[in-house]
Amino acid sequence: MALTVPDSHWNDRNIIKYGNESRAVLESRKFRYHPAPMKVESLPCPVLASLKVMGREWAFLVLTSIALFRAQRYNEMLRAMPGLPKRLLTKRLCELETAGFIVRAESRRGYVRWELTEKGADVVPVLLTLVQFGSKWYADEIFEDTKARPLQDIFDESYIRKQLGLTSAAR
Repeated sequence: MALTVPDSHWNDRNIIKYGNESRAVLESRKFRYHPAPMKVESLPCPVLASLKVMGREWAFLVLTSIALFRAQRYNEMLRAMPGLPKRLLTKRLCELETAGFIVRAESRRGYVRWELTEKGADVVPVLLTLVQFGSKWYADEIFEDTKARPLQDIFDESYIRKQLGLTSAAR
């Protein structure tokens, strides 16, 4: 599947927007994506099934705060995610717990904290991929100096390798 610019897109306004670059030049730069054929047909789509809980507003960020930023207590999560209403955090924690992504654990001092389950830990590589994507393509919104960074500049390489299931021999 090639992503192309349709003929209807080439009106006067877009010719001005693209400047002196001809359509042929722009067409030569198009991104070509060839999806892999699936070995197994699945209904419903695995992505759709995965996003039933994780696709809810703030759910990915709650998992990110627990998994990557070590904000495991309620107030730590609120500080880590400004703008998240308390009621919505409570709701997402309950949904993630019910879906089996996190478990409620108490520390020695009686504080409640949340930890990832095996199912939740399986989401960590997805979260790291989103961090990598965001730090590359949205660096101007994330970093003060607006420069893109590789994942190794954000997290320790041994942590990344462990989370992605890579061994040191696989270099």
